[in-house]
Amino acid sequence: MMSKPLLSVEDLSVSFKDEEGDIQAVKNISYILEEGKTLALVGESGSGKSVSSLAILKLLPYPKAFHPSGKIHFKGQDLLSLTDKQLESIRGSDIAMIFQEPLTALNPLHSLERQIKEVLDLHTTLTNTEKTDRIVELLKDVGFPDGVERLKSYPHELSGGQRQRVMIAMALAAHPKILIADEPTTALDVTTQLQILELIKTLQKKHNLAVLLITHDLNVVKNHADSVAVMRHGELVEKNTTVEIFRNPQHPYTQELINAEPRGQAVPLPKNPETRLIAENLSVHFPIKAGFFKRTVSSIRALESASFNLKEGETLGIVGESGSGKSTLALAILRLQRATSGKIIVQGTDITHLKGKAIRSLRKDLQIVFQDPFGSLNPRLSINQIIVEGIDVHRLATTKDEKERLIIKAMEEVHLDPETRHRYPHEFSGGQRQRIAIARSLVLNPKVLILDEPTSALDRAVQVSVLDLLKDLQEKRGLSYLFISHDLKVVKSIAHKIIVMKEGYIVEEGSAQEIFENPKNSYTKTLIKAAFMS
Repeated sequence: MMSKPLLSVEDLSVSFKDEEGDIQAVKNISYILEEGKTLALVGESGSGKSVSSLAILKLLPYPKAFHPSGKIHFKGQDLLSLTDKQLESIRGSDIAMIFQEPLTALNPLHSLERQIKEVLDLHTTLTNTEKTDRIVELLKDVGFPDGVERLKSYPHELSGGQRQRVMIAMALAAHPKILIADEPTTALDVTTQLQILELIKTLQKKHNLAVLLITHDLNVVKNHADSVAVMRHGELVEKNTTVEIFRNPQHPYTQELINAEPRGQAVPLPKNPETRLIAENLSVHFPIKAGFFKRTVSSIRALESASFNLKEGETLGIVGESGSGKSTLALAILRLQRATSGKIIVQGTDITHLKGKAIRSLRKDLQIVFQDPFGSLNPRLSINQIIVEGIDVHRLATTKDEKERLIIKAMEEVHLDPETRHRYPHEFSGGQRQRIAIARSLVLNPKVLILDEPTSALDRAVQVSVLDLLKDLQEKRGLSYLFISHDLKVVKSIAHKIIVMKEGYIVEEGSAQEIFENPKNSYTKTLIKAAFMS
C-alpha cells in the first residue's frame, strides 16, 4: 500500500537570467515525496539537485531565477504561486531544511539556545520556559545527553558532526512534516556520517517525517533511502526503488555512479627510495589560560608524540575521525602551527627551528593541497595569476615567456586546457578547481605534497579521476604524498602505509594491506566497518 504523497513536484524547470542568455539549470523534473519515506535525489555536482530542492521553498535568487514550467503541490496549494509572506508559515514549520555546511549555516555570534529558540519564536506560541525545555529535548534527541550544559555553547566550540546535529535540531524544532537534507554528511568522517544518517532515520520513524535526501554519493543512500531519483545536467534520468536501482540500473549514468568507486592500489615504489620526510615525537599542545594575569593553568593536547617517515614515491595515508589531529599534524609539519614540539626533517634538513628566509626556501619542496578548492583559490585572481604566484615568490623564472611555459606545462600535467588559464575559479567545476590547486603546487616541483582531504568535497566519479591523476603524477615525478582523509575507500586505493589517529594519538600504523586485512585496534576496526558498510 502506497503512503500518502505529501509533496508533488510536477514538470519543474528552473532557469537563471544571464546577460548572454537564459541558463536552464533544471529541466522538467517530476517526483513525489511520501509520508514517512525517504527519497534520495542523486547526481554529480552541477546536476541540479540543490537548485531543485531550494525551489521547493522558493529560496532561489528571484527574480534572476525563474520557472519556465512546473508546480510544487503541498497541502493542496502550489508553493511556487505563493508570496514570501505566505511561505513564512511553511518554511521551518511544515518543511524544514538541513544545509550542506553547518559552519556557514549557523550564526557564529549566537549560542545554540538562541539559534534554536529563533525557530520556536517564529513558529510556536510556547512560553520561554517551554521553549527552553523544548530546546533541551531537541538537543538530547540529536545526541547531546548534556542538553542543558550545551545551551550556551557556540558553533566554533563543536565538531563538524556536532554542528550538523544542531542543524537537525533546528530543522525539527517546529515539528515539520518534510525534512530536506542537502548533502548532510559530505564533509564528515565515516563514523560520524553513519551516525548522522542513522539519527535522521531514527527521528524520521519517531516523527513520521518525509525526507528528501540530496547527495552525490549513491552508496550513502543504499541503506538509508526507500527510493532514488538520479539527476544529470538538470534532467531526471532514472527513478525507482533503492533496491531496483542497485539491482538493475537502467540508465548508463546510473550505472557509472554505482561503479564509481575508488579503485586499484598504490603505485609501485622506486628501487632504493630516499627518505624525504621524518617526523619525530611531534606534539601540539594549546595552552588554557585563566585568571587576571592569564596564567597557563592547563593545555589541550591536539597532537601527542607522532612519529613516522615518508620515502620517495610513497603515500602515507593518515586516517581518523573529525578532531583526531590529522590536520593539526599537517600544519605542524608545514611549520604553520606554533605550539609544536618535536623534530621535522625534510630532505635531510632539520627545519624544526628554521625561520624567515631559511624556511621559505624549503617551502617549495613541501607543498599542500587543501580540502575545499573553491575556498583555497583566490576568486579575484585568474588561474594564470594563481599559479604564477609561487613562481614569483621562489624566483623560478625571470621572463614572461618562461613563466607562461611553466604555467602551461603544469596545467597540461593535470589535464586542464591551458587556453583556460585566463579564466577565474568560479568558471570551473569542483574537480577542475582541485586540479588547478594541484597545478599550483606542482609548478614548484615539490618533493612532498600534503593532500588534506583533497577529494572529500567532490562527487564519486570526479574523486576517481582526481585519484587516478594523483597516482599518475606520483609515478612520473616520484612525488611523496601525505594523504589525509576520513574516507578509507579512497585511502585504500592510493596509500602504501597508513597511520590511524584518535584524539591526537597514533593508535595504529602499518602497511595498507596489514591495516585493511588485519586491523589490531578496535577503533581501526570500527572505522573500516563504517567505511565498507554500503
